[in-house]
Amino acid sequence: MTTDPLAFDSRPSLRNPVLLLAFAGWSDAGASATTAVRYLADQLLAKKFASIDPEEFYDFYRQRPVVRLNENKIREIHWPSYDFYVGSGMGVERDFILGIGAEPHLRWRTFTETMLRFTRECQVEMIVTLGAYLDEVLYTRPVPLTGFSTDPKLVEQLDLVPSRYQGPTGIVGVLADACRVANVSHLSLWASLPHYLSVSPNPRGTLALLLRLSQWIGLRVDTSPLEKAAADFQAKINDAVNADPKLSAFVRELKKREFEQ
Repeated sequence: MTTDPLAFDSRPSLRNPVLLLAFAGWSDAGASATTAVRYLADQLLAKKFASIDPEEFYDFYRQRPVVRLNENKIREIHWPSYDFYVGSGMGVERDFILGIGAEPHLRWRTFTETMLRFTRECQVEMIVTLGAYLDEVLYTRPVPLTGFSTDPKLVEQLDLVPSRYQGPTGIVGVLADACRVANVSHLSLWASLPHYLSVSPNPRGTLALLLRLSQWIGLRVDTSPLEKAAADFQAKINDAVNADPKLSAFVRELKKREFEQ
C-alpha cells in the first residue's frame, strides 16, 4: 500500500487562486526566486495548509535533514519538504498559494503529477514559477527578466524577453511542459544575474521578480525593505568590483561588447 505524498493540514475556501512556486537549487541563482516567494508569504501573512512528503522525492544524503533545538531545548529533526501556504492581498479578489521548497532529486514525473493534482484539487487558475539564472549581464544595469508562458500574449503584456534557452533543464522546465500537455495555464518568470558575481542572496534579483509579478497581478506589496537591501547590495558590489582590477577589466569589456551590439 502506497502513501499519498500530498498531505493537507486544512482545506481553506479559495477564491480564484494563483499558485506561485519557487524551488531552491539549480533554478534559484542568488536565492532570488525562493526569497521572493518567502517575502510575499510574509507580506500576505500566509499560513501553511499543505505539503508534499519528501520521502519519495529527496535524496537525504544530498539534502540532509536538520537538527534544531525547540523552545524546550529538545532536539528535533526537520526534514526537507515542499510546503504550500495561502494568503490574500488587499484589493485583490483572489487568493495566492505559495509553494516553497528544494528542487526534488528523484521521480520528477511523479512529483509533477502530484503538483498538477494539487492544482486540480485547489482549482488553481494559473501556475506561476519563479526562477533565476547566472548570465553574462552587467551588474550596473536593471536586472533583465525573461519568461515563457502557455499564453504568448502574456509574455508581451509583461514586457519580458522571450526565453530561447535550449539545454539541460530543472523541475521548473519539466513542470512547464507538463502544464502545456495538460492544458494548464502557466507563466515562468526568470531574473538574469551576473555570473561573475555569484553572491547569495541577491536582493536585486528578488526585487525585480517581485515588482514585475505584483505589477501584473495588481497586488500591493511593501518592497521598501527589499529596495534598501538592494541598494546596500549594489554599493557593496561596486566597492568589490572597484577593488579588483581583473573584475573591473572584465566589466569594462562587457560594457564595450554591449555598446558594440
